[in-house]
Amino acid sequence: SQPNKGKKKTKGQKEIHHDNLATLDYYKKVILIANGLNIVIRLALSNYDSSFGCIAGWLLINIVFAVPFYTMSSMSRPTFEGNSLVDAGFDLNMGSGMGEHLKDIILLTAIVQVSSGLWFYCWFLWLLLPGRALHLLWVNILSPFFFAPAPQETIDPKKQKKLDRKAKRYQAVR
Repeated sequence: SQPNKGKKKTKGQKEIHHDNLATLDYYKKVILIANGLNIVIRLALSNYDSSFGCIAGWLLINIVFAVPFYTMSSMSRPTFEGNSLVDAGFDLNMGSGMGEHLKDIILLTAIVQVSSGLWFYCWFLWLLLPGRALHLLWVNILSPFFFAPAPQETIDPKKQKKLDRKAKRYQAVR
């Protein structure tokens, strides 16, 4: 078969809508499985207690799950006119988009939740989130700002000749 040439095929609104629904369903399952695994691991290791810290950690984890999930849900909310799809919303599967970062937060939180059932100090894995945020801030905003080349002034030829003559005159006087 012949390799694809030309422009990359773009996804239609129906395909984006279908993919968004599948993505949201997948991450809903990830959240539910992580919660279930956490409870099973804690019960199996007799590590489950009803202390304030345990309940507060569980609530915090689920808030961190809920915020990116509902953000993705609202970003991908479709617009219909009658029965026809007008706009599928934001494409959650677009590479290096906001949806990717939200999915990363959900996955890291699931890893933290399941692994914290085994070892308490796995909560420190959450420090990867601000680390990643600082990395993205540096790469996308700060570094290009600080290390951008100075703007080149374009001078018309007549003005350049005049400046050259002034420079020669100044050197001759010295």
